[in-house]
Amino acid sequence: MTSCISQEKIDGLKKLLGNARKVALAGHVHPDGDAIGCITAMGLYLKRELGKDVVCMFPDAIPENLEFVLNPSLRYLWGKSEDADLVILMDCNAFSRTDVLGEALAGSSATKVLIDHHLNPDTASFDLVFSTPDISSASELTFWILKAMGWDMRDNETGEALLTGMTTDTNNFANSVFPSTFTMASELIASGVDRDAVLQKIYFSYRENRVRVMGYMQNEGLVILPGGAAYMILTKDIQKRFDLREGETEGLVNVPLSIGEVRLSLLLKEDKDHFRVSLRSKKGTSAQKCAVKYFNGGGHENAAGGRLYPEKDLRGMSLEEYVKKALLESLK
Repeated sequence: MTSCISQEKIDGLKKLLGNARKVALAGHVHPDGDAIGCITAMGLYLKRELGKDVVCMFPDAIPENLEFVLNPSLRYLWGKSEDADLVILMDCNAFSRTDVLGEALAGSSATKVLIDHHLNPDTASFDLVFSTPDISSASELTFWILKAMGWDMRDNETGEALLTGMTTDTNNFANSVFPSTFTMASELIASGVDRDAVLQKIYFSYRENRVRVMGYMQNEGLVILPGGAAYMILTKDIQKRFDLREGETEGLVNVPLSIGEVRLSLLLKEDKDHFRVSLRSKKGTSAQKCAVKYFNGGGHENAAGGRLYPEKDLRGMSLEEYVKKALLESLK
């Protein structure tokens, strides 16, 4: 059990759940494997073992290759919320990260619980908080919470959701891995979760379009700067050319880090009036500080994200001038 999970907090969560008739689980905008995995797992536990009425809410659609995590026994809502007695926010540090759901969730009279692993949690907005950055993922944190609650690990659908969330958030054990992460994986596999099947679904079920755009961006779109930074800009035109769907460029930002001299990698993906920002770095270089200072974002030390609004943020510079400035100054 991690340091943020005390018996007092577990007893508190049990009491809140005991008093709740309906529980709403919510995750962040552009949901990834970790958000989908931990919310699905918690939903299955609450419904199957506690008999709760559960609704799982996301601000927008999920990537096609992660649809296998969604469980037909649960009810999911996209882009809208429902009233509940208890709201559990998972894999994000504040209601503002839930985009269109944020106002309704924050203003709800429901009791509120946070389960998250990001920096700077908005603890004042919650009645009970499970939060630490010293863990691989919200799915791993959920695993330890459920174990402390007495979860029956023979429920392999719940276990598969948790293993999926942890695997995607660590890039298949490539980053943000702790001793507890391997313990979690070992226990889930020992209980009957098929890790090979999970990997097949996550990494080997993409469309051809993904492979082609990944190759194109590395060949035509990768810029390597002196000093150890790299960036790629995925414009709307490129997305249209390759008929990209949500999630099909997952992992692209990690590729430049395989180059020895590259310490910081940035991917900009054009989206409506802004660019979605993904940052990754090697140990000793902070992706998080770069995201906070230049891209209206945040995250973990070596894996962060944000948004860039050209009309507001560029301050007279071109997009590439701004990107180069942000990356080079972040390497100092």
